[in-house]
Amino acid sequence: ANEYALWRTESLNLSIRQDPSGKSGQLRHLGFEDPTAGSFTKTTDVNGIVWENFNAQQQADEINAIWPDAEYLANHPKGG
Repeated sequence: ANEYALWRTESLNLSIRQDPSGKSGQLRHLGFEDPTAGSFTKTTDVNGIVWENFNAQQQADEINAIWPDAEYLANHPKGG
């Protein structure tokens, strides 16, 4: 409980989460919601920063896979 928070607007998605496999205070990834994204992609740049590209449904699928009780809906204007 209380492991994840998502603020979703028309121009920005910001999410934070507790990740027991990572160290606190570190950037996990930067992600871009793109309605034209056909699949979830992840790349790492030369600085070691992970960049993710996904559509709203793919983001919802990931959220619901990790936190099934969230019942997150991608089609809600500001999330589930």
